[in-house]
Amino acid sequence: MSKVLGNFILFKFKLCFISSSPMRYFAFLVSLLITLSLGVALSIQFGSVPPLGKLLDPNQGFWQNSYSEDHKRDKSIRLVGLKAPVKVQYDEHLIPHIFAENEEDLYKVQGYVTAKHRLWQMEFQTMAAAGRISEIVGSIALDVDKLARRKGLPFSAENAMSYIKESDPESYLLVQSYTDGVNQYISELSYSELPLEYKILNYRPEPWSIYKSFLLLKYMADMLVGDADLEFTNLRIILGETLLNELYPDFPEDNDPVIEAGKKWDFTALEVVKPDGLNYPDEKIIVSTLPQPEDGVGSNNWAVAPKKTKNGKALIANDPHLGLNLPSLWYAMQLSTPSYKVKGATLPGALGIISGFNESIAWGVTNATRDTRDWYKVQFKNEERTEYLYNDRWIKSNLRIEAIRVKGQATFYDTVVYTHHGPVVFDKNFRGERQDVNFALKWTAHMESNEQKTFLMLNRGKNHQDYLDALDHYTSPAQNFVFASKEGDIAMKVQGRFPLKWEGQGKFLMDANDPRFEWKGYIPFDQNPATLNPARGFVSSANQHSVSEDYPYYVFDKSFEHYRNRRLNDRLREMDNLTLDDMKALQFDSYHLHAAEALPVMISLLEASITSTDSAKVNPYLEMLSGWNFNTFPNQQEPVLFQIWWDNLYRSIWSFLDQDNVPVIYPNKYQTVKLLNEDPEGNIFGKSGKPTLKSAKDHVTGSFQSMLEKIEKWESENGNEEYTWAAFKNTSINHLVPNFESFSRKGIYTGGGSGILNATGSRHGASWRYVAEMGDQVTAFGIYPGGQSGNPGSKYYDNFIKLWANGEYVNFNFRAQEDTQGVIFSTEFSN
Repeated sequence: MSKVLGNFILFKFKLCFISSSPMRYFAFLVSLLITLSLGVALSIQFGSVPPLGKLLDPNQGFWQNSYSEDHKRDKSIRLVGLKAPVKVQYDEHLIPHIFAENEEDLYKVQGYVTAKHRLWQMEFQTMAAAGRISEIVGSIALDVDKLARRKGLPFSAENAMSYIKESDPESYLLVQSYTDGVNQYISELSYSELPLEYKILNYRPEPWSIYKSFLLLKYMADMLVGDADLEFTNLRIILGETLLNELYPDFPEDNDPVIEAGKKWDFTALEVVKPDGLNYPDEKIIVSTLPQPEDGVGSNNWAVAPKKTKNGKALIANDPHLGLNLPSLWYAMQLSTPSYKVKGATLPGALGIISGFNESIAWGVTNATRDTRDWYKVQFKNEERTEYLYNDRWIKSNLRIEAIRVKGQATFYDTVVYTHHGPVVFDKNFRGERQDVNFALKWTAHMESNEQKTFLMLNRGKNHQDYLDALDHYTSPAQNFVFASKEGDIAMKVQGRFPLKWEGQGKFLMDANDPRFEWKGYIPFDQNPATLNPARGFVSSANQHSVSEDYPYYVFDKSFEHYRNRRLNDRLREMDNLTLDDMKALQFDSYHLHAAEALPVMISLLEASITSTDSAKVNPYLEMLSGWNFNTFPNQQEPVLFQIWWDNLYRSIWSFLDQDNVPVIYPNKYQTVKLLNEDPEGNIFGKSGKPTLKSAKDHVTGSFQSMLEKIEKWESENGNEEYTWAAFKNTSINHLVPNFESFSRKGIYTGGGSGILNATGSRHGASWRYVAEMGDQVTAFGIYPGGQSGNPGSKYYDNFIKLWANGEYVNFNFRAQEDTQGVIFSTEFSN
């Protein structure tokens, strides 16, 4: 009841935001009538009631959040510590263009401006990384906070901050300047100017810190990393190693890797030998494993050499696929000094441009899915866990007491045990209630790092060597960095701190006592996979395997992509005279390669089992699917039929792996299609134990029948309303607070889907798209699914969404300080 009532209230808030001034007063009267209900709903949901008088006060309450940023224009601002005046020009999309005389001033103003438009988001995301959400919403978030701390995210940020302070005082000083800018904005905030979320949840922003900027980067590392050690440990017991290796091969047959196959490796690899006689912990694991990046989280990037482009200039494109949220993960900016100007997407809370271009070079990132997180089973000497066994000796543990403040309740204290491997995430006090476990997490993100310096250097970079030098500071999360330059160079490097492992190491839970399970070091950065100006005329990545099998180091991950990358590379191989319009079209390409390869096999198996009595019912749907062009446009019905059929089939084949809530992962879609096509009578199809399911044909037929039942139910419930792909997929961009549904956008009319270049699923998709031509004057376009403002009452909160959903872009060319065309307002900063 409270959720429904709360959403109704939030709807009333939104009503006043989008309406004219008279309607705002009407909404105010409505709000007065529901004041009591508001207090009850918020008390139940968030643990305390906000001061309703202030919240509803027309002079300082939520009414003030109904104005867009261009309503209150600060023409001049005093910013303490500036060395010279700084000018900020906002274009018609509220994109700020900052013109400063030096980098300290530049990043100080970047911090101030970002906080002005995205403060609540910045703080909320870093509090999530720090395990502090319970301070805001109460005990409902306690397990989330415990997990963040047990994974070691605060510990990681502390390590990074200490390392950078000692090793890179220049970058540390710039982060301090950014922090000072954020904090001056916070210090000037009155209650009326607070972002709405603070008012509803009844708390105030605390000062920003250097530590929080590093926490943000660890938040991103955590978002993009996954592992399956515990799941593979269970699968080895269920399937045996032989069948496990058949169903989960390290490389697919159609491997089209990030670094082109046939690349000659011009280095001498470090030797690493698998020890003999290893003993793995041999037990089924029933803990609730860590959340993994969801299906659809990935990215595309590529660059095209001048010889394949119409204008003879290098082209570049990048579209990171992440969770779709409001406020948007990204915030667009131009940053300018007398030495350089750079434009693209920033992460609120971090310095510089993360994905974008300057006047000489351009870059972008995709997730390089590599296993950089391993699990060790620890044996402790006593209940207090003050010592653990390593190399048959007792080693002292480090105990870290995590004090988690809980809104409206007493502080919760959680003891996290740290071994030399890393923190013990799962134990009797967390997710180990059903099993006596002590599992320690070893993760490259726990180590010292300086990712911030990478982006500072890229922002200033002039050429390919500058790009390589910048990447030498980047460790986690592993990324595929694409590059293009005005000089015509294109490049790709798979960059991260990659453990030096023997074949198979880290695939299963390891014994923390046995030193032979230790990582043997790290692959040197100059031996990470990379390519420059390959003969094929393009570089690309779409989260597929980094390399072919001839790369001399062990490469493994459970989540390499198998379809987007092949579609992308096939198109780039066959296309010439490429333009920016071609690049945009490719980012929005909705061809479903998985369906194109799976559906003919499924139809063939189905047709072999159709009887004359079935045909009248089956044929209309079968004819529709047989005539499908494999696009996934929003108004099509065929993608719905295929997706329901495929999902049913996939579960039907692999559900035998689900045993007693033991965590496992299913073989990927590529291997499943391969089995259907090459071994339809194989033993694997009879493992369900059901007498009606003995072959691939049985599974295909049964899952098709289930699809018919679901479609018939839809038709009976919705009458003449068609089951279109857009309606079925229901792409939604949700507010970061799940219950704030009125601040979310549901049912966005757009195509694409998981495993498709236009990877727009239900809750994931292209979080930022940009394309650029690296001419004498860079030409660029960009878009993301949201808006520049974090204020739900602003017209700039979601004004990009429709353009993004339609595959459209806004002009992202550089703006000169003297160019005032399209400037909606300017602000002068001075000391």
